[in-house]
Amino acid sequence: MYVLSNDMTDENKMVRFMQRIEAGEKIEASDWMPEEYRLTLIKLISMHGISEVMGALPEKEWVPRAPSLQRKLGIMAKVQDEMGHGQLLIRVVEDLMKPYGRNRADLMHDLFTGKLKFHNVFHMKTKTWADAGMIGWLVDGAAIITQTNMLGASYGPYARALKRICAEEVFHAQHGEAIILALAEGTKEQRHMIQEALNRWWEPLLMFFGPASKETTGSSKQDVTIKYKIRTDTNEQLRQRFLTKYIPRVRALGLTIPDSTLAFHEDKNGWVYKQPDWNEFKKITRNEGPSSQERLNLRRVSYDNHAWVRRALAQ
Repeated sequence: MYVLSNDMTDENKMVRFMQRIEAGEKIEASDWMPEEYRLTLIKLISMHGISEVMGALPEKEWVPRAPSLQRKLGIMAKVQDEMGHGQLLIRVVEDLMKPYGRNRADLMHDLFTGKLKFHNVFHMKTKTWADAGMIGWLVDGAAIITQTNMLGASYGPYARALKRICAEEVFHAQHGEAIILALAEGTKEQRHMIQEALNRWWEPLLMFFGPASKETTGSSKQDVTIKYKIRTDTNEQLRQRFLTKYIPRVRALGLTIPDSTLAFHEDKNGWVYKQPDWNEFKKITRNEGPSSQERLNLRRVSYDNHAWVRRALAQ
C-alpha cells in the first residue's frame, strides 16, 4: 500500500498522484486517489462488468438451438466465461465504491433503472446461428482491441483482471471465427445467412467504440481516461485498428461489407467509412434498442428469483 503523509494538502497529493501515474506506477484500491479518477474508474469498470453479464444473454439464447452437441458445449462454455468476467469486474468496482457506501446491489439497481449502461451490441437481436458466430468473431474481436488497450491501465486491480479476461476473449474470438468459417464453407443458404448477419451487425460494430470526439458527444470522457493513463488510444484510433484487422478477413470470405463508401486513404489517416447513426446509438443506450427491455427483464427476473441465495450467503 502506498501511504501519503497526513499533513499533505490535496493539491500536493494530486501532484504526487500524477507523478506516480506518469512514472507508470500502479494505483491500488487502498491508495489515495482524486475523486475524478475514482468516479471515472467506477463508471468505466461497472459498465464493462455489466456488459459482460448482459453480453452473455444474446448467446445464451442459442444454447438450446446450437446445431450440434460440440457447438452447444462450446457456446455454453463461452457464456460461462462471460458471466465470470462480469463477476470479476464487479468485484473490482466494489472496492472503488466503498467510500460511497455502495455495493453490487446498487449496481444492479442502477442497471434496472437505466442509470448504468451496457454496450450497444448487446441490445441487438440474434436472429440466426450466424449471429452467434458474428458476436464471437467480430464483437469479441472488437472487445479484444478495446481491452488490450487498457492492459497497462494505471489502476492495478483493473489491469490484472484484464490480463485474464483478454486471454479468454482470444478463445472466444476463435470460437466465433470457427462458426463463421464452417458456415462460409457450407451451402448457399448458409453463406447468405452470414452476409445477412454481417449487414445487420456492421453498424453496431462501428458504434461499439463510441463516437470519435467530444465534439460529437459533448463530453471529454475519453480525454479523462487518457489523462490518467487508464487507456492509451482514442475511440477513433481503436475503430481504425478494428477496420484494419477485420476488413481483409471479412473480404477473404467473399463477404461484402455493407458500406459503398469504405476505402483506405493514407492521407486521411486510415479508413474512410459511412458514419453510423449516432442518434440511434443514443437511443440504444437509453435502453430503447431492439432487445433492450427483453434482456433487462430476463436479468431482472433472474435477480429476483435468486434473492434467496443472497440472503442465505448473508447469514
